[in-house]
Amino acid sequence: MDYRKKLDEFLKRDIGLRKLVVIYWPTWSWKTDMSIDIAKALNTEIISTDSRQIFKYMDIWTGKITEEEKKWVVHHMLDVITPDQKYSVWEFKKEAERVMEDLYSRWKIPMLVGWTGLYVDSLIFDFDIPKVPADEKLRKQLEKEAEEKGNEYIFEKLKKLDPDYDRNLHKNNLKYVIRALEVKMLTWKSKTSFKKEKKLKYDVLFLSPDIKSREWLYDRINRRVKMMFEMWLFDEIKWLLDRWYKDNDFAMASIGYQEVIPYIRWKISREEAIDKVQQASRNYAKRQFTWFRKYEKYL
Repeated sequence: MDYRKKLDEFLKRDIGLRKLVVIYWPTWSWKTDMSIDIAKALNTEIISTDSRQIFKYMDIWTGKITEEEKKWVVHHMLDVITPDQKYSVWEFKKEAERVMEDLYSRWKIPMLVGWTGLYVDSLIFDFDIPKVPADEKLRKQLEKEAEEKGNEYIFEKLKKLDPDYDRNLHKNNLKYVIRALEVKMLTWKSKTSFKKEKKLKYDVLFLSPDIKSREWLYDRINRRVKMMFEMWLFDEIKWLLDRWYKDNDFAMASIGYQEVIPYIRWKISREEAIDKVQQASRNYAKRQFTWFRKYEKYL
């Protein structure tokens, strides 16, 4: 069914809940073009649910919307903090819900667009953010272990203690891996146990771009990675490092950045860097497919 027809049916139905549009699907699957088209049709604004586009100065790799595209539709939750600052799901949820309430007060239907499933879930479901205070001593211990033994060592530790939750993370998302370990070691509960998906809080229209196949998307990812390397991705990351942002800063642990930094440090070749970024991106897309499958029961 054409998404415009779905949109018409969505606007006509009335189930007693406030309306919300969610555009999802893995990285680089034409969500931006689709979202701008729909936002124009609804005369509304977009809330980014991308956990990396909240960072300033990180534009090329995150595929951040251009200034020209912003002229067509107002976007929220972009360029919120600098790469060295930490940002939790709870902070995102609080600010995004404030934006949503403002849009509802102006009789607009909010649109969520992005690939971070945890951000989307925190808004559309009854979602209990773990109220587990940070243990700075434990956190520093885990950070030291990661520095000495590598991200893979810490990730393997999480896999052993919390095999259900490790599937939601990448080993290079070190801050999230350490936080998941922290929650598990302090409460002996998985972070998944804090998440209670009951009923949707809104009348949600889930839309996703048409992807011909996983192989088609993986090929597109490979080509986009090469294109971004030609779009000064190295220069963007080098500029960040030259501005005293550290390799292990919160944002710099992102997929793409962690694979490129060794090239900038002359530890691997350009070809190796490209191959590593492509592989990490395909693996991430695979996990996104799994995460977003649960939305199909609401279609």
